[in-house]
Amino acid sequence: MKGRFPTDKFQSIETPFYYYDTDLLRTTLRAILSESSKHEGYEVHYAIKANANPKVLNVIAQAGLGADCVSGGEIRAALGAGFPSRKMVYAGVGKADWEINLGLDKDIFCFNVESQAELEVLNDLAGQRGKKARVALRINPDVGAHTHSNITTGLAENKFGIAMGDMERVVDEVNSLPHVEFIGLHFHIGSQILNMGDFAALCNRINDLQKQLERHRVTVHHINVGGGLGIDYTHPNRVPIPDFKGYFDTYARLLHLRPGQKLHFELGRSVVAQCGTLVTRTLYVKQGTAKQFAIVDAGMTDLIRPALYQAYHKIENISSDGPVQTYDVVGPICESSDVFGKSVDLNETHRGDLIALRSAGAYGEIMASQYNCRKLPRGYITEEL
Repeated sequence: MKGRFPTDKFQSIETPFYYYDTDLLRTTLRAILSESSKHEGYEVHYAIKANANPKVLNVIAQAGLGADCVSGGEIRAALGAGFPSRKMVYAGVGKADWEINLGLDKDIFCFNVESQAELEVLNDLAGQRGKKARVALRINPDVGAHTHSNITTGLAENKFGIAMGDMERVVDEVNSLPHVEFIGLHFHIGSQILNMGDFAALCNRINDLQKQLERHRVTVHHINVGGGLGIDYTHPNRVPIPDFKGYFDTYARLLHLRPGQKLHFELGRSVVAQCGTLVTRTLYVKQGTAKQFAIVDAGMTDLIRPALYQAYHKIENISSDGPVQTYDVVGPICESSDVFGKSVDLNETHRGDLIALRSAGAYGEIMASQYNCRKLPRGYITEEL
């Protein structure tokens, strides 16, 4: 495994840090564009929330993807990285006035509106600027996803979106407001979805909702189905590229688009997760009563997913070719949940060995914190090493 990483160059870098394989990132982007371009009217936006490292964002912007933002800070990050505002969508259940005003001032493509209350505020703020904001209504489709409960977003019990039963009333409200323009519908059912049947269920629900609106002579020019496509955390070497063909083909086969209608996607994890690795250094190997611990200098402050979601990341010792032994890989944070993996098979590990936590490009660096007064980890791309 050492051959996959420039371990000689890693030795001089302060750990923990994130390493982004931009060759793999560009290969992933080419796969996305190749598969999506086979279908007329498909437009892909990158979900900034997955990873906002400026150097990573710049690579994605250069590939031509649009941006999906969920905060004013993400709008600024996207603009700074070169994403054009005309390809920018802005979602989020709690948009502050300054964030809405930023989107209006930058003339972003679309606001994905999540409530009638937000719609009224957006209309007022746009009116104050003499503008008309394009809006897509985020509809909660009450479609479950086979994923962790904390990352499902499309059930009726979730905080996101407008209830299906309120859709027609809110569409009428949009059309009565002078400073907003209804252009589409927005959906998102969750994250790390590997069962294409979940996306098929969303397609069926959208088909029904479109027919419902057409009976009331409502035209929808844009459908935004969010993202949600998962990756293979278990086999990052064998399956570095997610199933983009199956993903886009599912929508092409089952979603009944109208002539001229655009279909928007908001991919995040599937774009960046596999290209990122958290690199940490072994501080101590501690012999316990019934197990041994590899104590590393990265912690839940650097990669919170295992503590927050009980998420799995493949862990490798990239400094050792020794015989395999079993370790609990843990961090230095004063929390019992600061554990990256239990009963992990690693090449024999010693103080100073570099440990790689794979598939960490999404929701890794961007979610890092300074709990315990720790420094935030730095991120490096291939070209810098």
